[in-house]
Amino acid sequence: MQVKLIDYAQQPLEKLYAAFRTCYSSDTPIEVWEKIKSEKITHEKIREFITERLKTGHASPLEQIVFWFGIANVSRSLSHQFVRHRIGISFEQQSQRYVKFKQDKLAFVLPDSWSRAGLESEFSDLLSKTSELYAKALKAGIPAEDARFVLPNAAPTNFHVMVNFAEMLHICDLRLCVRAQWEIRRMVAMMRAEIKHVLPEIAVFLQPKCGENRMGYCDESLDEYQKCPLSKVRPHKSALFDLYERYGTRKAQALSEAEYRAVEEKEQL
Repeated sequence: MQVKLIDYAQQPLEKLYAAFRTCYSSDTPIEVWEKIKSEKITHEKIREFITERLKTGHASPLEQIVFWFGIANVSRSLSHQFVRHRIGISFEQQSQRYVKFKQDKLAFVLPDSWSRAGLESEFSDLLSKTSELYAKALKAGIPAEDARFVLPNAAPTNFHVMVNFAEMLHICDLRLCVRAQWEIRRMVAMMRAEIKHVLPEIAVFLQPKCGENRMGYCDESLDEYQKCPLSKVRPHKSALFDLYERYGTRKAQALSEAEYRAVEEKEQL
């Protein structure tokens, strides 16, 4: 697997600052940028301001910070998961229709679990036969778009990805969790590492959803939580509910139509 940060929006911290300041200042965006460029606002002040705003959960300005990644040699199994992220992200993926793979270049992704189970040779034998059949199909004149029907989820693929910071936070919420599939978890960890290398100030917010800069607790099932190594340093949602039951002024109850009507009446809907 290869993951490389190709480029990112220039002056990302300044762009974040200007976006946030536009919401909270009487200055126009042009005036905010004039202060940035004249250094009336120091880089330290920009960093401090952004850090405090990020803690509030105000997410829309984060969409203005964009990253471009080159990703290579991941499986089609991973790609089927990855492309389910649809908001704030754009993909270009290697085609199995227009790219004719050579038999000696079709290196399938082998999960470690197959090796641990002692089935690596069976896996390799099957995919070797698949490669032979694929090459035979192309030689027989079968179009690549039809020959690809024999290719498995283990077939490799490549991506060129554009993603904004808000969506990158969401991806990390889900895919850095230990419940995520190992391959996509590894890929997203590498994406995070690439961002951390150039923008450590905002990379600290790229965490699994239980991170202290995200929700701060686990919302998975109790069984899954107990299996997680992070359970030693993160509470489960049930513990928070227990605290509310003990010390809250009222017991938590399911919302009924009466509660919705109360809100509607208050808002004169």
